[in-house]
Amino acid sequence: MHGGAGVISRENLTPEREAAMRAALTQALQAGHAVLAKGGRSMDAVTAAIRVMEDSPYFNAGKGAVFNHDGVNELDAAVMDGKTRMAGAVAGVHHIQNPIDLARLVMEKSPHVMMVGDGAEAFAQSQGMPLVDAKYFYTEERWQGLQRALEQEKAKGAPPAEQGQPSTQGLSPAQPSAPGQPPAQGASPATPGQPLTPAQPPASAPQPGQPATPAQPSSPAQLPTQGATPATPSQPQPGSSLTPGVDPITGDHKFGTVGAVALDQEGNLAAGTSTGGMTNKRFGRVGDAPIIGAGTYADERCAVSATGHGEFFIRYTVARDICARVEYQDLPLPEAASYVINDVLVKAGGEGGVIAMDRQGHVAMPFNSSGMYRGYISEDGTPTVAIFQQP
Repeated sequence: MHGGAGVISRENLTPEREAAMRAALTQALQAGHAVLAKGGRSMDAVTAAIRVMEDSPYFNAGKGAVFNHDGVNELDAAVMDGKTRMAGAVAGVHHIQNPIDLARLVMEKSPHVMMVGDGAEAFAQSQGMPLVDAKYFYTEERWQGLQRALEQEKAKGAPPAEQGQPSTQGLSPAQPSAPGQPPAQGASPATPGQPLTPAQPPASAPQPGQPATPAQPSSPAQLPTQGATPATPSQPQPGSSLTPGVDPITGDHKFGTVGAVALDQEGNLAAGTSTGGMTNKRFGRVGDAPIIGAGTYADERCAVSATGHGEFFIRYTVARDICARVEYQDLPLPEAASYVINDVLVKAGGEGGVIAMDRQGHVAMPFNSSGMYRGYISEDGTPTVAIFQQP
């Protein structure tokens, strides 16, 4: 499983935060292993592990999701069953506590593969899944991260965000609200069919497109298949002067997606991925995490979950490319995964990594940046967690 990749520096990661993230990764690994140890399905293990990370404020998924440019959380997730190739995904949801569970509902309870926005949330309610108030996703450090990103954007003279952006009025109950007090912590269940209260930003928050007040900043185990030479970070996309993937909390170049892959006792593989996307992303932006074949993929031979600059992972269908090389070129999984991440993606200018597993239980975790929050757990229940590149 992984908790995001990028230029993760030891200098910007405090010992306390590193310990907390390692503990959360270990807890997620143990949650997935507990399912498999009882003879459970790989899909159950994947969702159990990801749910732990979605519930943690340390990862950019679920509770810890970042804010978009308008101060709203937009969440994406996907799952895929390798045996059946059934898949489910959601994108742009605002009130789903565990998007990975809704992605699975789309796979199992609908004829579709992907549902988005209000339609996905209406489907969730129809299946008995409660919605949570947008206040649930508010964390102070993520909010301050957005303020820093807006300030950086203003300092670099980026064009106003409203240019070319559709109005969100009347489209979503999670519309950005007028400046007010920070929301209270904790989830407030929503009443089906009733509007939800949007997250209230702090009084110092700017309206979209307005300047923000600068915010104040706030020994790895050996793992299989480490990344090669770190790639040169990709350039900002048109319309944004903020380098994609920069974590405004630590200043690191980090892509905070979470994901898991698993192999069960029946030999079946599954993959899942969940994310809050990029800090300061534009309204409606969807990355690779919910795109089957880009950020998430599983078949009878291999399972992959990706983390990185999503636009590149979409263009190069990274997850499927790895499995295709295993299938058509008969490459060992570690070789296929390393080639795609450290050759194909690097040449394209993309940054990130993947976790992958084949039906023999071989694990690959290549990444072309200085770090990736990652780990695996052996059949006997021994977890191994690491963050930085190995010597």
